[in-house]
Amino acid sequence: MKTIGLIGGMSWESTNLYYQQLNRGIQQKLGGWSSAKVLLHSVNFQDILDLQEKNDWQGIGEILANHATQLQSSGAEGIVLCTNTMHKLAPMIEQKITVPCLHIIDVLAHQLKAQGITKVGVLGTTFTMQEAFYQERLATHGIEMVVPSENDQKVIHHIIYNELCKGVITELSKQQYVEIVNKLIAQEAQGIVLGCTEIVLLIGQEKFTVPTFDTTAIHIQAALNFML
Repeated sequence: MKTIGLIGGMSWESTNLYYQQLNRGIQQKLGGWSSAKVLLHSVNFQDILDLQEKNDWQGIGEILANHATQLQSSGAEGIVLCTNTMHKLAPMIEQKITVPCLHIIDVLAHQLKAQGITKVGVLGTTFTMQEAFYQERLATHGIEMVVPSENDQKVIHHIIYNELCKGVITELSKQQYVEIVNKLIAQEAQGIVLGCTEIVLLIGQEKFTVPTFDTTAIHIQAALNFML
């Protein structure tokens, strides 16, 4: 079994899912008392948010790249960034390490292509929905990305940061997300990407007329495949 290095804390709610599901996956696969060989660096999310508010993505990238190099030095044979949004900075991380960084968008794209899906609706932070890094990376795999309206994006972003990142789940927020998803389906999205690692906490069990793709679970499965 290979040792995986996790960069988490963005938020710790979703990082908790990574740790739990990696260990459960290893135990199910290997049996007995097997557990995952994990190294975890968990950042203070407040520090990251403060830099986001200053639009200091260079500073955030330097922090994450430093954690990645420390994980590699400690024996990590692969790096997993436990967040969608921060994959905006994946190139900065990859430049500083020599072990693989398992990119969440690439492993998502492989799942989408396996099901013949070429157009997806994406829910995530405003950074994920508005900036080019997610759309362009999917496009390299031949997949078109559509996003909610500007007002709906504000609703999604607010719920992620002010509720889901704090472990708050409400029925009203669930209803709002379901309505937004149905609008994306009306725009001919063939699938819906839960493009923030916390969104699964809110609508992970909801059923729609098109498949949903939980990026957290997909990323974790890719990590398990790598480790084994």
